[in-house]
Amino acid sequence: MAGKKQGSNDFFSRVYEVTILIPYGRITSYGAIARYLGSARSARMVGWALNVSHSGEKFIPAHRVVNRNGILTGKHHFGTITIMQQLLENEGLVIEDDKIQNFREKFWDPSKELR
Repeated sequence: MAGKKQGSNDFFSRVYEVTILIPYGRITSYGAIARYLGSARSARMVGWALNVSHSGEKFIPAHRVVNRNGILTGKHHFGTITIMQQLLENEGLVIEDDKIQNFREKFWDPSKELR
């Protein structure tokens, strides 16, 4: 059991390392991070890692990670349901009805950007 927990910790650390690299004003998806890490079927695990990232000492810009359609599915994990949108709008993103309007233009793909 201890080995499994260590593996989760390693995966979470790798998720944080990638998330920290997302440029200001850009967004990516849970799936894009999972694919970059070689675990294409682990998008939900990326979400779980980001849900608990707020309790760490280091700032992880989890607000820059959305679902594959540009929807702010993680907004309930930011204290209030408006904080994620406020953070993204402060970075110049346009959001309507919990969806990033310029999603493709602002999308940052770690598999292409971090070669």
